[in-house]
Amino acid sequence: MEVEETGETRTSWSMAPGETHSILYDHAGKKRKQDPAPEPVIRITEDDEEEEEGEMTPDHMKDSEEPSNKRVKPVAKSNSLTGVITPVKTPALKRISQSISRSISFRTEARPLPPASLRPRSKASSFPRRRNSQCWSDTVESHDLTAKEIKRQEVIYELTQGERQLIEDLSLVKKVYYEPMLKLDIMTESELGQIFGTLDSLIPLHEDLLSRLERLRGSEKTVGEVGPTLMNWFPCLEAYVTYCCNQVGAKALLDQKKHEKRVEHFLRLCQESSFSRKLDLWNFLDLPRSRLVKYPLLLKEIQKCTPPEHPDEDTLPDALELIQSIVAEVNKKTGEAECQFYRRGLSYLEESQRLPEIQQSRFLYCHGELKNNKGQRLHVFLFELALVLTKPVEDREGGQVFNVYRQPMPNASISLEEIPDGEAGGGGTFRGAFTGGNDKVKNCFRVSSRGRSKAHPYSLQANDSFSKQQWITCLRQAIVQSRDRTAQTSQSQLSPHPDPALYHIAELSLSSDTEMADHTSR
Repeated sequence: MEVEETGETRTSWSMAPGETHSILYDHAGKKRKQDPAPEPVIRITEDDEEEEEGEMTPDHMKDSEEPSNKRVKPVAKSNSLTGVITPVKTPALKRISQSISRSISFRTEARPLPPASLRPRSKASSFPRRRNSQCWSDTVESHDLTAKEIKRQEVIYELTQGERQLIEDLSLVKKVYYEPMLKLDIMTESELGQIFGTLDSLIPLHEDLLSRLERLRGSEKTVGEVGPTLMNWFPCLEAYVTYCCNQVGAKALLDQKKHEKRVEHFLRLCQESSFSRKLDLWNFLDLPRSRLVKYPLLLKEIQKCTPPEHPDEDTLPDALELIQSIVAEVNKKTGEAECQFYRRGLSYLEESQRLPEIQQSRFLYCHGELKNNKGQRLHVFLFELALVLTKPVEDREGGQVFNVYRQPMPNASISLEEIPDGEAGGGGTFRGAFTGGNDKVKNCFRVSSRGRSKAHPYSLQANDSFSKQQWITCLRQAIVQSRDRTAQTSQSQLSPHPDPALYHIAELSLSSDTEMADHTSR
């Protein structure tokens, strides 16, 4: 899984419990992109750098090398430059750029130079620089299976390889990120514990599943029955509740620590190195969550390729139901932890802003950045029972606090109005802020509150049409569910409470006059 960092603002979506979409499913089912061709390994430690450069330098270029303490002059534009490795978006460090420059091969149109052979490395890298894209069919010489059974074996093999790759990545995170940052005192042990959470305990968990799956492979490298193995192992995934619930606070702390020069320098150095595959630390920390939501998809594929009367025909549906319930539970608990985290981050400027609906909310429908009619960027939270507009600011420790902007709105009293693109939405100020002076207004909607005098109507603009539709969908769902909840609460308060002396009547059978006589005689 490769995630590119962009400058665009992202909105986080998380549906209510019981819905089919959630924040856990953002990256579900996406296959890992094939990584670039193998690159020369660039070591981080300065002690090994000279040895690395000597190993990776072609013999015909040694005489023209400059000392390692000199700055390498950029190569002029020429048609003779080939074989350049994939560039990274952030500027390379000085010593790393030297190693990259010396590994470039040159050729002339008149007389191509023969490729220089590299001397064998004295020590191989502990971590692969590219993923093995091998399929199950590549591991067997011959077979007499049907196309459907081949597909089944391919999916099971993908499940096995996915476990192996996850173990490699989690081990890399522990060895390359956690341990060095603790040893070099880049972060405190408490900070690292909050960021990495219980990640260390997930490694033996997945090693267990990998060993079980490998034992299932027969002499012909095929797997027969896989359902019972998964049924017995899936309950172990309940450990993900703790890990995923911790991720909300972990991400916030990691973003805060990135402002420190030592932390930013270390993480950038790691990301620019070949072992990271251009992934940053958070991409690695988010891999377990991405793996969790992929299990139901893999099981559905195995079930689809399982022929009738196969031993897995009875166990796979039960295994699928089990893993879906575990994912739903993890999703629910994570949503509650996220809601609680952001509730604590709200800073109220007036006591009247503390609506009881905010504290009673158990989850977030969505949250993200929107603009108001003055062009100000707001961070908007759509809680289970209330809509809160805020202005994010930094506190004294560098963390993020959300100052509540104006009066929050209970969802049950919200009126939603979609503003069509191109329609003037609220006067010249509105158009000027949203469009920079043009007459057209895009991706806007308006919310107002009924019965609350302090809650003025708000015209808001999303980043694009997709975000606008997502906001409108979540708002409509929140409004309907909040009004239903309010109606049920009002009805229960108005209904008279039955006399406790008559409770036994509900237990009687209407078809038996004898039972009625017996109870009344008592």
